[in-house]
Amino acid sequence: MTISKEVCIHCNRNSNQIPLLALEYQGQEFSICAQDLPVLIHSPAKLADKLPGLAQVLPAEHHHD
Repeated sequence: MTISKEVCIHCNRNSNQIPLLALEYQGQEFSICAQDLPVLIHSPAKLADKLPGLAQVLPAEHHHD
């Protein structure tokens, strides 16, 4: 599967539509928009179809101070 690093891995919007953040995973570069960054942090398994192996990554713990 080839995913363009020029669109968000979750919503497929490009940088003309929404700001994108760069990320690296398994030696490859991808982008995710700021709106979908919480998905990567709190529900990484939802992106497993786009980033193989991500289902094994545990979500971030919630800290309430």
